[in-house]
Amino acid sequence: MPSDETVLDDPVGHSLRGHHARLARGLGRTTTYLPGVATFAAVPADATDADWAGLAGLLGPGELADLFSSTATPPADWEQVFALPGVQLVAPLVAPPVAGDDGADPRVVRLGPADVEEMLALARLTRPGPFWPRTIELGTYLGIRDGADLVAMAGERLRPPGWTEISAVCTAPGARGRGYAATLVTAVLAGIAARGERAFLHVASSNTGAIALYERLGFTLRREVAFRGYLTPSVESGPESGLESGLESGLESGLESGEPGGPADA
Repeated sequence: MPSDETVLDDPVGHSLRGHHARLARGLGRTTTYLPGVATFAAVPADATDADWAGLAGLLGPGELADLFSSTATPPADWEQVFALPGVQLVAPLVAPPVAGDDGADPRVVRLGPADVEEMLALARLTRPGPFWPRTIELGTYLGIRDGADLVAMAGERLRPPGWTEISAVCTAPGARGRGYAATLVTAVLAGIAARGERAFLHVASSNTGAIALYERLGFTLRREVAFRGYLTPSVESGPESGLESGLESGLESGLESGEPGGPADA
């Protein structure tokens, strides 16, 4: 099991420079994900003007620089577009067992490229946080169907060394109260533990229901964080970018919140 929790202080940077390097683009000391995968960007804690210029060069003028939980502060001409207090939770060293004699819940299915349109639709409906057409490439995603309809999902996002972040936990409104969130998080936890890794996740501080759900599953508080996003400098203002608009839609529901009403679904 991993013992170095310090990588969780910069989970985006460690992911982009490590497990997700194939999905990264960089310039100098700055990195960000490829378009359509994720909006997160990483800069050094001691970022210089050259580093910020590098990130602006990667993203282009007037584009969203999603700094996630980084504490680095960009230059004054970078417009802040959102700020959200949150918490970082870590899973217990031993993952809880999943239901079923064979260690697997028969309702849980692995999601793949053929399911992306349904996953995007579920994310738009429930707004668990930013989810894009290539987000599924970040890790394993699991779901539960009600007949032919995908009604719940959860998966893996950031991958700093020894750790995996659980993300996109959501349930369609009509399927809540059946325990799907807890079932899927438990299944994702088991897969992470099987690799010898440990899980962590992020939740908006205001989403007390989701926090309570995760605490019942054994997660504990590691630190408080602040999620922040800025627009890179532009010569003149224009319409908000699609990425900015999409991210704000996710933040409205509490970034990576599990789902509204999580306790009732546990």
